[in-house]
Amino acid sequence: MPRDYYDILGVRRGASADEIKSAHRKLVRKYHPDANKHDPSAEQKFREAQEAFDVLSDPQKRQQYDTFGHAGPGAGIPPGGDYSGYGYGAHDPFHADPHDIPDELHGQMPHGFDPREFQQGGGFSDIFGQLFGDRGAFGRGRRQSASRQTGEDDMGGVEYPVTLTFHQAARGTTLPVQINRGNRTDTVEVKIPPGVKSGSRVRLKGRGGRGPHGPADLFIIINVTDHPYFKRDGIDILLDVPLSMYEALLGTQIQVPTLDGSDTINIPAGVNSGTKIRIKGRGIQRGNEIGDQFVVVKIIVPKTLSATDKQLIQEFADRHPVNARGDVKW
Repeated sequence: MPRDYYDILGVRRGASADEIKSAHRKLVRKYHPDANKHDPSAEQKFREAQEAFDVLSDPQKRQQYDTFGHAGPGAGIPPGGDYSGYGYGAHDPFHADPHDIPDELHGQMPHGFDPREFQQGGGFSDIFGQLFGDRGAFGRGRRQSASRQTGEDDMGGVEYPVTLTFHQAARGTTLPVQINRGNRTDTVEVKIPPGVKSGSRVRLKGRGGRGPHGPADLFIIINVTDHPYFKRDGIDILLDVPLSMYEALLGTQIQVPTLDGSDTINIPAGVNSGTKIRIKGRGIQRGNEIGDQFVVVKIIVPKTLSATDKQLIQEFADRHPVNARGDVKW
């Protein structure tokens, strides 16, 4: 037996429209397959939340659900499409083209009913086929699909999460996003500005399809994947670079990666572990600012020493004593 839509969203039956939107938004963010890859039931819970919101966010569908339950808009109408005797003649009001409906039937339609609303929905299988069909391509230059059912904020705007690589977020990118508008799919080129981070919202005014108060805004919700070796610190980038103790003692010149290719840096003799060496202008761009990249020195020492090695090192230490804890406060 299908689950109760109110239970799925976790709201009471008398919940307001704002409460339903808020509950749905939280579930979308929690269970969207691109944001929750560890829970095997996330996709199913996401689908259930979408279906529940699709019905409960529409006043007419909600009233029909409260009256007929999961039988939905077709409750009380016999199978096989014979609508005679139910005030609709022999036509199916839920799938008919509005231009094909006889004039006399328009007067018998429920108040405010637009058959295109149901027709444009395309059925949940079509919506989710488009939504999940290219799921693995987020942030990788392939087309992405969005629909009105993806999520709505409190102002009626459509929220659509995308996943970017660390480099795309730092330098900016352009993504082709497919928006399902019911009976057609539009491709919107979304320009992601440089410097975004996880949780950032990119707004496209009026591009989210039809909302309750006119054209809805499309909000792209950003999720940024971790980089295998870069770390972000505000608009700066940190990179741990291991050095042998010999390189640290004598100094050296090494090549290190940056977001814009490799760069050569000089390691001064006698550098300490934890020292940060700046590469100017190779950090995160944000507006008119651009950060720096800092190479963080990590000194690696030999793990095994022979008796002779230890004697030589002790002789060296005696000649070059270092009071390593001379400046500490404890």
